[in-house]
Amino acid sequence: MSIKENVDYVKEELNSQEKFLESFVKGERFYKKYRTLIFASIAIIVIGSIGFVIKKNVDESNKLEANLAFNKVLQNSNDKEALELLKNKNEKLYEVALFLQAKNENKASNITIPVLKELAEYQVALSNKNIDELNNLSMQGDFLLKEFAIFNKALLLSNEGKYEEAKTVLKLIPQTSKAFELSNLLNHYLLTK
Repeated sequence: MSIKENVDYVKEELNSQEKFLESFVKGERFYKKYRTLIFASIAIIVIGSIGFVIKKNVDESNKLEANLAFNKVLQNSNDKEALELLKNKNEKLYEVALFLQAKNENKASNITIPVLKELAEYQVALSNKNIDELNNLSMQGDFLLKEFAIFNKALLLSNEGKYEEAKTVLKLIPQTSKAFELSNLLNHYLLTK
């Protein structure tokens, strides 16, 4: 190796060391400038992770307690303690329990879950043989048992001797409905009337 090559080699080494020191100094300046922000970010991540794990465990515990309380309500619908626990732990499951209670007692209840509310109204209308209420339910476009409400309305009308009106109501049930087979049976009966 010649002296020139040795000098070039030393220059390159000094250049690389200078760049390393320069980047180290920049990193140190960045750290000093944003030290609190870095520590705050790390603290937020750690606290958030711990909070997430705790919340997950609490939710799991609440779910288990709510399920146990719901089982108690299913065994004894008058268990006030289990109902109160269910109300505090899982509002939707509480409303399902209220729906089941109302169904057993054949009365309306304050249910806010739309499907259960409609089913409760349907049960009450059927048990009271209320044609107007069945008509109101069947007019709701998104009612779950719309065609069955129409069929029951026609059935009640035929029991009252309003055969032509019952036939007209049965025409509202589409052929794709599960209630169509029942409507055909009732139609065959109404042909004799």
